[in-house]
Amino acid sequence: MSPTPKVSLRGITKTYGDLRVNDGIDLDILEGEFLTLLGSSGSGKTTLMRIVAGLETCDSGTIVLDGKDVTHEPPRRRNLGMVFQQYSLFPHMTIAENIRYGLRVKGWNRADADRRVTEMLAMIQLPAIVDRYPHQLSGGQQQRVALARALATSPKLLMLDEPLGALDLKLRKQLQIELKRIHEQTGTTFLFVTHDQDEALSMSDRVAVLRNGRIEQLGLTRTIYENPQTAFVADFIGEVSLLECERDGATPGMARISGTSHRIALPPNASAQGDSSGRFNLVVRPEHVRLRSETSAQALPARVVDIRFEGGSSVVRVELDGGPTLKARVLGLTENSTQAGSRVWVDIAGATVCLPVS
Repeated sequence: MSPTPKVSLRGITKTYGDLRVNDGIDLDILEGEFLTLLGSSGSGKTTLMRIVAGLETCDSGTIVLDGKDVTHEPPRRRNLGMVFQQYSLFPHMTIAENIRYGLRVKGWNRADADRRVTEMLAMIQLPAIVDRYPHQLSGGQQQRVALARALATSPKLLMLDEPLGALDLKLRKQLQIELKRIHEQTGTTFLFVTHDQDEALSMSDRVAVLRNGRIEQLGLTRTIYENPQTAFVADFIGEVSLLECERDGATPGMARISGTSHRIALPPNASAQGDSSGRFNLVVRPEHVRLRSETSAQALPARVVDIRFEGGSSVVRVELDGGPTLKARVLGLTENSTQAGSRVWVDIAGATVCLPVS
């Protein structure tokens, strides 16, 4: 039995003059899932979220929420929650009053609203700030309060528009964990918008990668990373090297790196979509590349171009002899022998996706 869609979008199109921001988008947001719209600036992700919220009207298409067509319903009749990057808390209200605001609009009595405020503050693990004002809180605390206010009315869908973008890296990482915890605790359906690939992969159940107003690929986070369907998705999600190869007709399971004499073994489970000439791009993640100080049976000769230190690991860019460059991830500190200009040998193992050469 298929999961139940909370929201179904069909044929959503939105244009501004000659610019088509959303181009016939079909998308199901499943009950209780954490779905992320991921894309670069101008991909159409925020516009699509605003259309779901009723803050924008689509030129064509339908929006069905819990089985009801709400395409032309105003925002107040959709029972949705929204959290923005700017927090948007009322500065003249206490934290309790901020969280209570939506409940008061919906006609909750004071006693029930106070209990709900207490529940929300416990959920965001800030029970002692009830009488403070927004300016007395840190950015991270304000964002938690904005989340509590949005969830207080039990919305059918909670939409989050790059809510962590204004925070520093360490706090952003902490709130990613908190958001995932709150999602699991409440069971609310989350629709999240971001341009940050790491953010999308760490929190989401599924990711929709948008490009030029269309969904380039939709799938589970691990599927998106390990089995990209296009070169754009492969390059957009995480670090990658696209290695152009040609099939070796004489030796099944082998390929030659285009423009070189280097031959590599293809993984047994590699999916291939080569063109008529047998060319394809092998998707090689940094973790697929192993560097050796000595040669081995299938190792390729290379030289280190540069090293990017990232704390717990380093990304080493190497250039194959007479060939392209690749990225390798090395855990911990690189060896003293692995410096820019040094000779290394490269093993490629684990790459499983072959894409057409564009």
